[in-house]
Amino acid sequence: MIQTPSENNEDSLEEMIEEEFNDDEEKVLRSIKMNRIIIPIIAGLGVVAYMLYNNWDAEEFAKLRWNAHTFFWIGLAIFLMVFRHMAYAFRLRILSDKFFSWRKCIQLIFIWEFSSAVSPTSVGGSAVALFVLAQEKLGAAKTAALVIYTIVVDTVFFLTAIPMMLLIFGGDIVPKLNDLAFGEWTFYVTFVLMATYGAFFFYGLFFNPKNFKSILVGFTKISFLKRFRKKAEDLGDDIILASKEIAQRKWTFHIQAYLSTFLAWSTRFFLLNCLIIAFNNPGVISLDFITQTELYARLQSLFVILLLLPSPGGAGFAEVVFKEFLVNFNYISEGVSVLVALIWRLISYYPYLIAGAIIIPYWLRNRINERRIEKTKSIN
Repeated sequence: MIQTPSENNEDSLEEMIEEEFNDDEEKVLRSIKMNRIIIPIIAGLGVVAYMLYNNWDAEEFAKLRWNAHTFFWIGLAIFLMVFRHMAYAFRLRILSDKFFSWRKCIQLIFIWEFSSAVSPTSVGGSAVALFVLAQEKLGAAKTAALVIYTIVVDTVFFLTAIPMMLLIFGGDIVPKLNDLAFGEWTFYVTFVLMATYGAFFFYGLFFNPKNFKSILVGFTKISFLKRFRKKAEDLGDDIILASKEIAQRKWTFHIQAYLSTFLAWSTRFFLLNCLIIAFNNPGVISLDFITQTELYARLQSLFVILLLLPSPGGAGFAEVVFKEFLVNFNYISEGVSVLVALIWRLISYYPYLIAGAIIIPYWLRNRINERRIEKTKSIN
């Protein structure tokens, strides 16, 4: 049975980190320290408690029926969460050329998702992913290719799916959220930004990585961007390494990568479909294919807006935005919508905070011990 390290062990882990890692590596590790989970937990649960207090409606909650229908759809949502994790693990196994075992892939996705959960949604966990994969001895070229290709294929998923949904259902799928100062403009501005950096990375990865680096470093000639020159050069070098690695891949590699990405992201949104079905207003949601696909499209559009949230993992903001989304489309009554937002985060967000707090200290100890053993062998 896994036990959480004692306080003394945590202190010794800090000492081990200072001894074994350089300043840049320590900076990355500080971004996933265990005390980072306190802020998103307090922010998320605090906002939910406040919303429950402000939107409490005894009559609405009395109408809730915790029956077989409700538990079935919540259970399906939990299953989809597990499936989503396995889809990400499958993608990692494909992108690493099966360098990692299934068990290792599952573990690394927990760490990757934890880093995303304690970082602003607009930042994500790419820096941590680069560090973690480097510690697993994947190789510089494969590590750069895996992380950068992941960014590109995630972006391609949205850039292909969103326009198709807009073509089928029209602009009605875009959440208005005017009560939160989030209008349709938020969605379109975010989408354009996503398309811009996605196209730039795609160009660098598949067409001209050296020119990508030149353009990137060129931006740092602007006075207020000069301090980012080293990071721009490093990213440019990573793109060059990744481009050479990706150029060797067969077309089946790209198909498998996209399909696993499609499954991972789709289950993220269908999970929300299930929760809305479990608690929806009677007569509002039908289980027919068209209605559920339109709901899926609206949820996918909502996530584009969530990408702008500044707090770690969107904590505190995501709950409010999702609650307003449910109310504005009349899917669920205002009071009950807060409960659904809480269940959503309990299924899809907090488990990664808890799992990361358990897994990361032990993963770090193992990596540090391996490094020390290698040093001893090299000396001998």
